[in-house]
Amino acid sequence: MKKIILFTAALVAGLGAIAQVSFIDDFESYTVGDYIGSTSPDWTTWSGATGGTEDVAVGNAQANSGSNSIYFSSTASVGGPQDVVLPFGGAYDNGTFMIRMAIYVESGKNAYFNLQAETTIGSIWALDVDFEATGNAVVRSGTDGTYCTAAYTQEAWHQFQLDVNLSTNCWEASLDGISIGTFSNSNNKVASLDLYPILNSGFYIDDVGFSYMPYTLPTLNAASAGTNMNGTIAGASVYPTVEIKNLGTTTITSFDVQIDYNGMQYTEPVIGLSLPSLGTESVTFTMAPITLVPGLQAVTTTVSAVNGGGPDDDPTDDVGCGLMIDPVVPAVGKLVIGEEGTGTWCQWCPRGAVAMEDMANKYDGFWQGIAVHNGDPMVVTDYDAGFGALISGYPSALVDRGTDIDPTAMEADFLQRILIDPKATMTTGANFNATTGVLDVSLTTDWLTAATGAYKIACVLVEDGVTGTGSGYAQSNAYAGGGSGPLSGGGIADWTTAGSPVPASQMVYDHVARALCPSFAGHAGFPGSMAASDQHVFNFQFTLDPSWDDHNMHIVGLLIDPSGRIDNGSTSNVAEAITNGYVLGDVVCGATTNINGVSSLTTLEMFPNPASSNVTLKIGLESLNDVSISILDVAGKLVKTVVYNQLKGTHFIDIDVSDFVSGMYVVNVQAGEFVTSKSLVLK
Repeated sequence: MKKIILFTAALVAGLGAIAQVSFIDDFESYTVGDYIGSTSPDWTTWSGATGGTEDVAVGNAQANSGSNSIYFSSTASVGGPQDVVLPFGGAYDNGTFMIRMAIYVESGKNAYFNLQAETTIGSIWALDVDFEATGNAVVRSGTDGTYCTAAYTQEAWHQFQLDVNLSTNCWEASLDGISIGTFSNSNNKVASLDLYPILNSGFYIDDVGFSYMPYTLPTLNAASAGTNMNGTIAGASVYPTVEIKNLGTTTITSFDVQIDYNGMQYTEPVIGLSLPSLGTESVTFTMAPITLVPGLQAVTTTVSAVNGGGPDDDPTDDVGCGLMIDPVVPAVGKLVIGEEGTGTWCQWCPRGAVAMEDMANKYDGFWQGIAVHNGDPMVVTDYDAGFGALISGYPSALVDRGTDIDPTAMEADFLQRILIDPKATMTTGANFNATTGVLDVSLTTDWLTAATGAYKIACVLVEDGVTGTGSGYAQSNAYAGGGSGPLSGGGIADWTTAGSPVPASQMVYDHVARALCPSFAGHAGFPGSMAASDQHVFNFQFTLDPSWDDHNMHIVGLLIDPSGRIDNGSTSNVAEAITNGYVLGDVVCGATTNINGVSSLTTLEMFPNPASSNVTLKIGLESLNDVSISILDVAGKLVKTVVYNQLKGTHFIDIDVSDFVSGMYVVNVQAGEFVTSKSLVLK
């Protein structure tokens, strides 16, 4: 039976009571071998060509009910060629919608289908559903990532169902009648079902049905229509965004939004609006940040005090769709580095700028972006050459120098890398002479675990807020006019109206790589084997261009593993680095000085570390200096002091620590007016 019913009062059991539009097809009215696209007026294919390789023939090898079903399989790397589409009769963005189907996945195979958001096929994917060969059913979107998952059994029939309140953007997925997740969808619209076998697919579909009922607007009604916490990392401070929709006929001028999370309530009053009927207002909380905590937590959003009054005419949609979040717990000390290839000549690079801004806002403290410019006035030649060799075009991105990806895909790679324990952490120190523009940087590397191989280190200066007046600072823009879709952010409110190129006077560039030391590959200054708690210090010197603003600059450290991937990063602004203090170590590039510019200490090494009864300091001095060595325990108590007068050249100083208790100590070495520190572990 296949049937579309308009304004019907009754449907097949389970499809709903009164619906404006509904459909069900159990494939029993077809003859085995019929192509559904050419036999039925309701089904079609992606290209519209029915009865051929894109279409699917009805078979009777398996069935959930009756004897017939349709079967999909593919061994092609790109999937297909089958690609069958069921239009819903329109593109719906309000009212209630339900779709269900029976699905049978063969052993060791997978199944895939999606919902399209627009009547023009291929415009926007509203939702993807994967029944993976591993036995997990995954509901996701390319925009928001994974919404929910559930285990399923292969070689068995399952009922998959979506119940969607499009008016409030509340989606619920169920498997065999059991809810597997409730979520809001940034692509809150449905227009058609697309059944498409990807590589290694083998699955049957039966009993496909959907229903749709529009929403009747009351007089005054505001609805909570989606919440984005704007972060997924435990410990991050976020400012959530809530969508409020006018589901009444009266213009809305004000309301309050409340978020309940982790036992706390956060309220954001909104005034001065003129929100028309069916309009949506995005409210980003500004009153106070919300700190995400580890573990599964509910987020509840409520809209109230609409137009300054009490309850509106439909209180049932005041509370938003139930949202459960389980923030990712990052590896201790981990900072992920995202490098983006861009250029002002590159017409598609505005989407890279938007993606970089989104990552910086969403994952501040766990992410550092670096925009590597090509062919424009902001280029750093060595950086551009090294990065360009690893990408295939522009814009492109590398997350911790992994696989070449589009910048819009950085989040997925970030969420994998942030979980990986780094081998070491880095602390940035600095000394800056504002008169000469000389910036001396120290990167102190503390190893958290043992490591072997050719690890390397590099230092990058990154500047935000970069502007220029020449034509090279005007940004080419493929999104002008709107033909390439909407785009906002990255310093431009609406790229579709900004023109192409966007004039230099309107452009502000962030995350711009300004200098790289010593090279893209880094400095091979580590020994071949490092033990846990080993420490190494490296010095870098940069001379800032007078046009650069040190107040908008970050000093970024890169620890590069033997395979060329970035194991860990560090970032601090110049003021923070100066507060940390400059530490003398191995010179990577440029000459280094102490805080007062008078120290002649050029070498400081300590071994063994960890130690048991004796530790040796290797000290190198260019000129005569008094040297004082002091050792403090973890409580800051001085436990030993050794003083040497008027040393010059290289000296090996042995210190007896046999009477020290096991634990962590700090060794301070003062030469002249300069003091540097190293950590010492006693076994």
